[in-house]
Amino acid sequence: MVSDPMGSEGAGRNPELRRVAMRRQVAEAGFVRVDALARRYGVSIMTVHRDLDELERRGFLHKVRGGATSAPTTRFHGDLEHRMRAQVAAKEAMAREVLGSEVRPGQVVALDDSTTSLVLARLLPRRAPLTVVTHFLPVVRALAAQPGIELVGLGGRYDASYDSFLGRETARAAAALRPDVLFLSTTAVADGVCYLQSPSTAVTRRALLGSAARSVAMIDHTKFDRRAPHRLCALADLGRVVVDGGTAPATLRDLRARGARLDVVDVP
Repeated sequence: MVSDPMGSEGAGRNPELRRVAMRRQVAEAGFVRVDALARRYGVSIMTVHRDLDELERRGFLHKVRGGATSAPTTRFHGDLEHRMRAQVAAKEAMAREVLGSEVRPGQVVALDDSTTSLVLARLLPRRAPLTVVTHFLPVVRALAAQPGIELVGLGGRYDASYDSFLGRETARAAAALRPDVLFLSTTAVADGVCYLQSPSTAVTRRALLGSAARSVAMIDHTKFDRRAPHRLCALADLGRVVVDGGTAPATLRDLRARGARLDVVDVP
């Protein structure tokens, strides 16, 4: 369970600290009940509802009957901190699967700026030597001192909200390379199509897709309940799609009917 820096009692007395702690608790757990939040922070049910209303307004979570879920609203897919904490077990399970089945020593591996790819990046030294291409600074930091890992950074305009380089300059740098495999994720999936939140992210990721010899997407089940405005690609156009076991059976049937090459990974 997530704890705030001052403890639950301190967070309960300070509305903003309480909201930060609630936000982190929901992001880690995936779903938390309203009554559980009220007991934890020593406040009324109505106070919890007001806090969740405010957090939903900011885009950090989504209120549902009886509680709140980490699936962000359709208006905003969550900041970097939120995304780092969400669906951690599913991301780790998918990363371990593709590490074992897709990554071989000597490859040139490209990683997008998703937190799912960051989880995979931390496992890549096990398959060294590798060349890793990325525009995501957390990946650079994770691999900078790792023996056997040669890093190729894609420059361009830095976007602090994504902690990555994005846009046309980054896309041009990506188009000049030829990675063996690209690992990516997406903000949302609707009708078998991947969508992203920002146009600069879409431009960069399309360039990576166009340059890579093979593409492998890792998509946790919460992405199938979201919406985002910018089209990336159809799942059927990707070399492989890996999802976690929380994905609804009806969703799996629909994606396979649309031509997606789909594998399901169980989450411990």
